[in-house]
Amino acid sequence: MHLLLYGPGRLGGAIAAAATAQGWRVTAIGRPSADATRPAAPTADAVVDASLSTALPANVAHALAGGNRAFILAATGWEADQPRVRAMLAEHDATAVVATNLSLGAALFLRLAERAAAWYARAGAFEPSIVEWHRRGKADRPSGTARAIARRIVAADPRWAGPDEAGDAGETRPALEVAGIRAGAAPGSHLVTFDGPGESVELRFTARDRTAYADGALAAARWLTARTRAPGIHPFDAVVDDLLAAPLPVPA
Repeated sequence: MHLLLYGPGRLGGAIAAAATAQGWRVTAIGRPSADATRPAAPTADAVVDASLSTALPANVAHALAGGNRAFILAATGWEADQPRVRAMLAEHDATAVVATNLSLGAALFLRLAERAAAWYARAGAFEPSIVEWHRRGKADRPSGTARAIARRIVAADPRWAGPDEAGDAGETRPALEVAGIRAGAAPGSHLVTFDGPGESVELRFTARDRTAYADGALAAARWLTARTRAPGIHPFDAVVDDLLAAPLPVPA
């Protein structure tokens, strides 16, 4: 498997290391030079964009020009550019997996939060809230994962829907409390609380390092290349659904 990687930073480096450990060939492409030029992109089995949100559209265009048609878009905060990216993918009959968080554990955590929100909505006066912690240098607040959790809660309990003044056109941010902390060097932690009159229940997801995100990126690459996928953007949930449908491994 040949992986073309844009954004060889913290996340990109973890993905490159995991791919190399599995015997994949990795070609990393950094930022354009001062005169805004870069070498032509090679054609790879799959492309991973782990760059900044502002660089993603140009990276997709660069990879498409090199004949690439399978993408994992791991950058966050580029929702305003999504129509442009969709159009580029459609023009080239290309396919992309998009995720706010490529961790398989996080993907399952989103489903747990949604199911729990439905239960507690029916149980009585339980109020949901979200607190997320990330390293000091993380730019977006709340995180993409926190926003995805909030959307899942609203899907299960529409009482918490509300206008999203700071978000993207047409998107709604819940009226529930979503707090973000930026400190230290932790990759990320998300706490969902359902607080009732005399008790509270907490669900917590903590990333110890970036290997979980790398594993998810490689799972998405395998999903894209396992068979022909419909052109356009696919959610990471499609990858997770296939993994959950597979038979349980037999103990050695």
